[in-house]
Amino acid sequence: MENHVSRWFNVQTVPESHTFSIEDRPGKEQIPLCRTIPIIDLANSERMEIVQEIIKASQEYGFFQVTNHGVPEDVINGAVKVLEELFTMPVDEISEEANSNGWVYMGSTSFATKGAHLWRDNLKHPCHPLEQSMQNWPQKPTRYRDVVGTYIVEIRRLSLIILELISQGLGLEKGYLGGISQVQFLTASNYPPCPDPSLTLGLLKHFDHSLITILFQGNVEGLQVLKDGKWIGVEVVPNAFVVNIGTQVEIISNGKLRSAQHRVVTNKEEARTTIATFINPCSDCIIEPAKVTVNDANPPLYPSLSFKEFVNVSKPFGPYTDVIQNGCIDE
Repeated sequence: MENHVSRWFNVQTVPESHTFSIEDRPGKEQIPLCRTIPIIDLANSERMEIVQEIIKASQEYGFFQVTNHGVPEDVINGAVKVLEELFTMPVDEISEEANSNGWVYMGSTSFATKGAHLWRDNLKHPCHPLEQSMQNWPQKPTRYRDVVGTYIVEIRRLSLIILELISQGLGLEKGYLGGISQVQFLTASNYPPCPDPSLTLGLLKHFDHSLITILFQGNVEGLQVLKDGKWIGVEVVPNAFVVNIGTQVEIISNGKLRSAQHRVVTNKEEARTTIATFINPCSDCIIEPAKVTVNDANPPLYPSLSFKEFVNVSKPFGPYTDVIQNGCIDE
């Protein structure tokens, strides 16, 4: 196996080191591609219709997709292309820079979970405050910081729109969710073709501990959501973003909206590059059920906790939680 990110996976069989247990692996069962997860047109002139669609989707699936979101296609494509270039760099070169600059790179053999390695390469880095964070982002490709910085600015704008629509649907005061939010970090993944997707995973099932997560999943399926105890595939919609409700909005809504477990499976024929941005609360923000969601008939279901305390207790980013948390500097 060559010491090169994209070539490591050019194997004929799945190594034992990447084979998950029967309980965790996808197996050979065909997972249906769901075409009922709502696709919401943000250009719809009927604002209340958008709000109602988002609330309904967040209650039923914990996921929805948005189109006509205003993020230029060339900005999205530019971010994907520069990440694809980064993932083709030699592993040693990426790892050395990551370790010295405080961003996280996980290669195909650098971290095992539940006894196996994920079938992916992944990088994570803070995005807030943007100007400060950018100084520690990857230096290669040389245009990485400019291209991804432009992408993050657009995602911030989009996140504020979505959070305001959710706030309105929950009856919260204007700016409630947007005011406590940050585009706190980005995680990008490269999922190369896999000779036997039934044995391995790109990402184990999990909840996102954000307010919301905004994902660009490219042109290849792989994201699956657990609904009513069964896995369903999330279809690819050209130039759309997948939005999923994080546990922090579930808490603020006092359980009215739900965060859904999801995972990533691999593909036998095509590589897949994705970009997820986590819209998190400020670290000192107290997360608790909003007053408008609580009454005598609906007592608070969750305790009050600062997001910093939540992260310290739950370690949502695994062994790299401290790196990510410390890298996200509050203003």
